[in-house]
Amino acid sequence: MNARFGLKQSTIDKINGVFSAHPRIERVIIYGSRAKGNYRNSSDIDITIEGEAITLSELLKVETELDDLLLPYTLDLSLLHLIDDQDLLNHIRRVGSVFYERQAISADSGDNLTGNS
Repeated sequence: MNARFGLKQSTIDKINGVFSAHPRIERVIIYGSRAKGNYRNSSDIDITIEGEAITLSELLKVETELDDLLLPYTLDLSLLHLIDDQDLLNHIRRVGSVFYERQAISADSGDNLTGNS
């Protein structure tokens, strides 16, 4: 398979479609074997979600929506701001790769959102 993280682009698009439906999700980091490149076809997908306003109940909703995709993978989800295992945080910083990032929405008028010209 010649796709990112050993996943078909259609699979990545389906997963990212769930993330994009949740405005509080700012960024999603993939880590573990899929980020390192030493995955197997049966490897799970380890991802952590960034977004300070995300609650555990919203995480459960995201998890349900991902499960409803009926993908042939196990997805291991976490909220980055709730991880307190320093070794895991170091691993995510070391090998993690951006899987999804919310894009800033620009106004049709071309105005700069920061107020700078």
